[in-house]
Amino acid sequence: MNVSLNRDEIHRKREQFVVPGVKQLFADPPLFVKGSGVFLYDEKGREYLDMFAGICTVSVGHCHPKVTAATVEQVQTLQHTSTAFMTEPMVTLAEKLSQITPGNLSKSMITNSGTEANEFAIRLARLSSERFQVIALEHAYHGESHLAATLTANHNWRAENVPASGIVYAANAYCYRCPFKKTPGSCGLECAKDVERVIQTQTNGKPAVMIAEPIQGVGGIITPPDDYFPEVKRILDNYGVLFISDEVQTGVGRTGKHWFGISNWNVIPDFMTMAKGLANGIPIGAVITTPKIAEAAQKQHINTFGGNPISCRTALAVLDVIEEEDLMANALKVGTYIMEGLKDMQKSQPAMGDVRGKGLMIGVEIVGENKTPLAKETARIVEKMKDEGVICGKGGLYGNVIRIQPPMNITTENANTLLKVLKTSIESVIGTPVH
Repeated sequence: MNVSLNRDEIHRKREQFVVPGVKQLFADPPLFVKGSGVFLYDEKGREYLDMFAGICTVSVGHCHPKVTAATVEQVQTLQHTSTAFMTEPMVTLAEKLSQITPGNLSKSMITNSGTEANEFAIRLARLSSERFQVIALEHAYHGESHLAATLTANHNWRAENVPASGIVYAANAYCYRCPFKKTPGSCGLECAKDVERVIQTQTNGKPAVMIAEPIQGVGGIITPPDDYFPEVKRILDNYGVLFISDEVQTGVGRTGKHWFGISNWNVIPDFMTMAKGLANGIPIGAVITTPKIAEAAQKQHINTFGGNPISCRTALAVLDVIEEEDLMANALKVGTYIMEGLKDMQKSQPAMGDVRGKGLMIGVEIVGENKTPLAKETARIVEKMKDEGVICGKGGLYGNVIRIQPPMNITTENANTLLKVLKTSIESVIGTPVH
C-alpha cells in the first residue's frame, strides 16, 4: 500500500502535532499500513504477527471479510442518526447482548467506548441504589475520563488533577505478589476479605457499587484464584452493594468457553461493560444491566455517536463470526497451547517469574532476583520481538509484564512462532540461563 508520507515524516509530524502524552509502544516504531487476519504490514511490505490485536481489540482478525462487508454496506446505507432517532442496528445489538450475557442482564446503553460504558454504569448504580461510594481494585484500569481515571488504581494512568470523589480501593488478587504475603492454597482469600474491610473502614458501610475487571489487563493480566470472585460477590450481596464486571478486555469470548470473563467464576454481575473487541476496532462501548436497575434511568439520556449504525452493524457481524467460526473454542485451545509452551519455557528461563491468564489473555512477568521487576529489560524484549516480526504488548504497575492478547483466530502455528521469538528475545536481552 502506498503512503503519502514516509516513516520519518510521519514520526516528525506526530511529534509536532500530537500531544506528548500520546506515547508509542516502541522506541523504533514500525509504520503500519495494512492488516490482514493475524498479521500487520509496514510500508515496505514486511509482515508482523500481531499478538496484541490493537490492545486486545481486533478480536476476529484484521479486516475480516464478513465484518468488513457489513461495515461497508452500512457506511453506504445509513451512517448516523444518534440515539434520539430509531434505527435497527442499535436495537438488534441490544437484543443480541441480552442473549449472550448471563442472568437477567437485558437492558443496554450503547456508547462510544469502554470509558463511557464504565461512566454510565457507575452513574446508574448510584441512581438505582441511592448510594454514592464506589469500590475499585488496586492495579485496575477503567479508562481515561476524570471518573474512569480515578477508578484506575495505577499511577501510570492516573490523572494528575484532583481525583473524582467517592472512590475507595481494595487489594487485588495478585497471587504472585500477594499484598498480604500469603501463598496460594493457604491464603484464606485475604484479598477477598479486604473488600469487606474496605466497606467497614473506608465507606459509610453502604457503598453503591464495586467495579472490577475479571482479569486485569493493563494491570498486567492479573488473574484471581478460583474462589475469589464468588467470595467477593457474597460479601457485596451481604452489604447490598452492586457489582460491575468490566469486560472491556475479557469480553466477547477472549478467555475461552464463555462470552464474558466473569462467567469463568460462575458469578452473575449486576452490570457488564464492554468495548474493544466488540466491534473489532470500530469505536463502540456498551453497558448492560437488569430491568430493575435500568428503571432508575428515566431522565433523558442522549449519546450523539453512541449506538451508531456503523458500529452496531459491525459489532453484530463480529458476534456472528465468533459463533460461526467457533472462536471461543479456538481461544481456549490455542490459549492453552501457548500457556503450556510458556510454562515449559519458564522451567529454563528464570526471568519468566510468572505466567498467568485464561484463554487468549496471557501475561508473562519478567523479573530478576527476589522477583525484582525488570521493566527496562521487558521493554527491550518487546522491542526485540518486534524486530523479529512479532508484536506483543507490555503492562503491569511496574511495566514488566509481556501481554499476549492476539486475535481469537490465531493458530497453533502462529503460537509456535510466538514461543520461538519470545525465547530468543529473552535470551538476547537477559542472556542464556546457566544450567
